[in-house]
Amino acid sequence: MKPAAARPTSGRRPDGGDATNTATAARWSLVIPLKPLALAKSRLAAAVGDELRPRLALAFALDTVAAALDCAAVGNVAVVTDDPLAGAELATLGARIVPDSPGAGLNAALAHGAYRVRSRHPALPVAALNADLPALRPAELGRVLAAAAAFPRAFLADAAGIGTTFLSALPGRDLNPVFGGPSRAAHSASGATEILLDGVDSVRRDVDTGADLRAALSLGPGPATAALQSALDPVRGH
Repeated sequence: MKPAAARPTSGRRPDGGDATNTATAARWSLVIPLKPLALAKSRLAAAVGDELRPRLALAFALDTVAAALDCAAVGNVAVVTDDPLAGAELATLGARIVPDSPGAGLNAALAHGAYRVRSRHPALPVAALNADLPALRPAELGRVLAAAAAFPRAFLADAAGIGTTFLSALPGRDLNPVFGGPSRAAHSASGATEILLDGVDSVRRDVDTGADLRAALSLGPGPATAALQSALDPVRGH
């Protein structure tokens, strides 16, 4: 499998250790889950084919992690994945790679990742963020994090208004992720506060289908996804 042709640059440490932003005192630990690329984004195959699908999954993750690391409010990023290629590429950006040792699905992976980052940074708030946000803007993520800081647990609904792209917990509070399916309702029922912000489309715009991908491309994708532009022209209708 070929990796995405271009690499986002985060300005962070390229050694796989915790890349720490010292520009602001309001720092967060982010946990980003990523399936093995061979299994990731299965619903996207109908639009892009099975050859391009894993390359896009990696590109989405690269752009998401690079943007997160460039957000001034983010102190460190951990990616929970067992994929060796993705792990190597994302560590180069400055993410810490956490093996998915539970191997019990998305929510178990997120809970494990949150535990691991809190073992290093117990005083920092923690947030789970989707890996499929190719148009993510650091400033918009910063606004979401600032809003989340006002609540013990908070979440942001996806663009469809059904799922969730972001879930946070302040120090001393469990993350309690319930991602999957109608997770907006599930997170609300769990006691998390919904973040109601306009102008954060790039944080809401996850990609599962061809229509989602077209919407993300219209927002302006990051460099790894943009590097696959010619292959994506049929999806865009060009």
